[in-house]
Amino acid sequence: MPELRWHVPDTTVGDVPPGRPEEGTATLRFSVLGPVRAWRGAEALPTGSPPQRALLAALLLREGRTATAAELIDALWGDEPPSQALAALRTYASRLRKVLDPGVLASESGGYALRTEAGSVDLAVAQRLVAEAESLRAAGERAQARDTFNKALALWNGEPLAGVPGPYAEAQRVRLEEWRLQLCETRLDLDLELGRHAEAVSELTALTAAHPLRERLRELLMLSLYRSGRQAEALAVYADTRRLLADELGVDPRAELQRLQQRILQADPGLAEPSEAHRETAPIVVRPSQLPATVTDFTGRAAFVRELSQVLAHTPGAVMAISALAGIGGVGKTTLAVHVAHQARQSFPDGQLYVDLQGTGARAAEPETVLGSFLRALGMEDSAIPDSLEERSALYRSVLNDRRVLVLLDNARDAAQVRPLIPSTPGCATLVTSRVRMVDLAGAHLVDLDVMSPDEALQLFTRIVGAERVDAERHAALDVVAACGFLPLAIRIAASRLAARRTWTVSVLAAKLSDERRRLDELQAGDLAVKATFEMGYGQLDPAQARAFRLVGLADGPDISLAAAAAMLDQLPEETEDIFEALVDTGFLEAAAPGRYRYHDLTRLYARACAERDEQPPSERGAALTRLLDFYLATATGVYAVEHPGDRSVEHLEPARYPGVEFSYLDDARRWLASEAQCILSCARQLAHGSELRRSIDLLWSVKDIVGSGNFRQYQDTAAAAQRAAREARDAQAEGRACAALTAVHLTAGNLWEADAEAQRALALAVAIDDPVTSAWVPYDRGVIALQERRYTEADRCLREALSRFRDDENPFGVASALCQLSHVEASLRNVRSAVALAEEAIERLGSEAATLALAESRYALGLALSAAGQIPEALEQLDQALGIYEECGQALGEGMARFRRAEIHLGAGRPAHAAAEAEQSLAVLGRVGGARRRADVLIVLGDAMEERGESARARTCWAEALAMYEQLSRAERNEVRPRLLARLDGRTADEEAGRLTGT
Repeated sequence: MPELRWHVPDTTVGDVPPGRPEEGTATLRFSVLGPVRAWRGAEALPTGSPPQRALLAALLLREGRTATAAELIDALWGDEPPSQALAALRTYASRLRKVLDPGVLASESGGYALRTEAGSVDLAVAQRLVAEAESLRAAGERAQARDTFNKALALWNGEPLAGVPGPYAEAQRVRLEEWRLQLCETRLDLDLELGRHAEAVSELTALTAAHPLRERLRELLMLSLYRSGRQAEALAVYADTRRLLADELGVDPRAELQRLQQRILQADPGLAEPSEAHRETAPIVVRPSQLPATVTDFTGRAAFVRELSQVLAHTPGAVMAISALAGIGGVGKTTLAVHVAHQARQSFPDGQLYVDLQGTGARAAEPETVLGSFLRALGMEDSAIPDSLEERSALYRSVLNDRRVLVLLDNARDAAQVRPLIPSTPGCATLVTSRVRMVDLAGAHLVDLDVMSPDEALQLFTRIVGAERVDAERHAALDVVAACGFLPLAIRIAASRLAARRTWTVSVLAAKLSDERRRLDELQAGDLAVKATFEMGYGQLDPAQARAFRLVGLADGPDISLAAAAAMLDQLPEETEDIFEALVDTGFLEAAAPGRYRYHDLTRLYARACAERDEQPPSERGAALTRLLDFYLATATGVYAVEHPGDRSVEHLEPARYPGVEFSYLDDARRWLASEAQCILSCARQLAHGSELRRSIDLLWSVKDIVGSGNFRQYQDTAAAAQRAAREARDAQAEGRACAALTAVHLTAGNLWEADAEAQRALALAVAIDDPVTSAWVPYDRGVIALQERRYTEADRCLREALSRFRDDENPFGVASALCQLSHVEASLRNVRSAVALAEEAIERLGSEAATLALAESRYALGLALSAAGQIPEALEQLDQALGIYEECGQALGEGMARFRRAEIHLGAGRPAHAAAEAEQSLAVLGRVGGARRRADVLIVLGDAMEERGESARARTCWAEALAMYEQLSRAERNEVRPRLLARLDGRTADEEAGRLTGT
């Protein structure tokens, strides 16, 4: 029996979380959200006969309260108890007492009670999790609330109280199942609020099939379909629901469902995004103090204002340390702190103290000087103020005793500067702003402040410039705030410049800021300048930190890993980590994730300006980028070799001149590729010129698997740019491999005409120079294209040419790949025995390798061949194994197609519910990769499944959407499918349509 594992925060027994006992302990745990079971540690305990389990369940559901013998007899047997019911009850209790720990089953007042520890019953755990989730939702933490609801739902293990007899158990079963459905609805509602509508469709489709009369689920399904861009299907769900309710119950849909239908028909904008909760801000109470004036155009930051105000008002003695997430200057730390301090003034009637500690200046303020100023502000005479820091700090604390004073310490250098200035009395509170995270300030509540959201940034810009000018050029205004990196200081400067120049339009300002080389120079107005703010921090870096900051900023990627940055700096990762963590503390870098770092847009521009100005010798800038390219190429080719065992193509790629990371495990290699995909493509595009051109294109070729993971847009742009560069350089090898990369992109997207054009160009170049990479893989790609266009003779010829070249190159992976595609050709021609043999040979040639993509492709091919041969269970098993590998390595295209094929098989086997579930999941995945033709094929199968389930309105909607997609494809593809779809839409069966076309 597997061990149950659950955990509820703050409900531990001693130091051991419930459900996760430490080795050697023997904590009792129970489950009722499934079969009634008991465990002592990891040991499953015998719970006896069904009536004995019914007694245990009844006591567990009383949650420690005593149940009388009469109540328990009624629970177990209802109105017809046996003649010896009381004796039987005592027997069951005696047997349970022997199994459980002493004192757990107590006899009280003629009845029984279970004395269980907190968190030992899965139902109680679920109740606590739900309460926690509801609190998180009320606090606006929707993502955490959703995860917590999922944890609660994960505690169900089939039917509650499964196999337990008696009327009480039956009533509780119904109650617990209803509760589970309510939790599912709440969690799905959160999914929609969080924008997960596409993922929710599949689950909601299955739930509505299982509970067809539950209107709330239908409502959520309609909303998720509408937000997924499937308006017609959403309306079809309503039509099916109305018909079902009328047929089954003789009633109309409830008012909420009817209103939703009307809002969908009207394309109500309120349905597009979840409505935001009304936000309230406490009024500002004006009182004399040392606080600087708050800005009249303070914008956004509502969550931070609410959090800080609540802690200041309700947590006596609180120390609030506000530091920017990156510590970046200009993010609005002081503005926020001053605003919050004004908001909290009413909680501190005895005054507010303020000082600028000059932490970023050449000479920071001395704590004793600040204390002298504070003491004088609090009414002390100069003659009464001692000289030493210790004495002034002690007097300061004494003067503040029994007072409620707020202290705002702005622009602190570090925690040592701040400590003597913190009051000790419970009635006072301190706000600290700093570019450094105050992790060593004991008791501090740290709040990391990031740049503004785009909406907040636009609001601030509008408040300064004026709504009339912004509304007239909204897109240009969005360009301006984006160029400012959503940094409040930069936005204020840009807006102030525009407000002072009435002849400028917003577009003029946007054009000035579009030039990255001059952007920092443009962002200055009067005594405000973004560059000057950065210069103060840069001047405080040591030489190693300054070098790392400016060199790593040269890379174009959205962020950078520690290993990649170490390659750029040509030093050990451990040394790089120490430097980067220091840069995070000073605010010049952000910690994007463990081991990953990123620049704010403007700090990156500043870093590049510093590199151009300060880096000596200048050639080191290019050398750093070259090391990065070689690091990526060395690592990526290693990952390719692990994922494609036996593929000798990597041996023909350009060699890397700098070492990369080596992986012992396939999962680690896949995770690296997934996490570095965007950075790799950015590097390849940035360096696709000169002596780095060939290595950049080979880097692209070695990571072509990421196209199937949904990165094809960025990959396509990068490959196209590399192709242009290779053509300009007249490098046939580089251009041919770039064409091959573009072929892979178009194949994945389903753009067969474009794929064939690129493949023909690549083949011409390959033949001219006899490139061992493209001369084998391009015929392979052309065979795949011909196969998808149903040109089977052409497909067979190209694939056999590729097979011959792979064999000449002694490339077993290539041979297996070609055999898989030939299996597809044979299966399409109904040569099922040959198709099965070819797929089995491909698997055999791969040998006992790990679960690689090659194995997934081979099992996928074998699954289709077995399906064509009528071996349905075996086909589903092969597709299931392929699907597992595709999911593990994040191959969205493979996952979507495997689910589509499973849907086809289930539909043919008379299982429309299974087919619909698989098709919905396939659509959710293929929505981001695969192209219109593949999605249209899935919609046809989904429509057929819906028709067989009796949901004809939704079925017709699916077919109509599929037909609209096919109308955009080539004439051959359109003409092949169009009659069948029109037949479905006209209400004719496939057999009737076939008879009409053949004249029979």
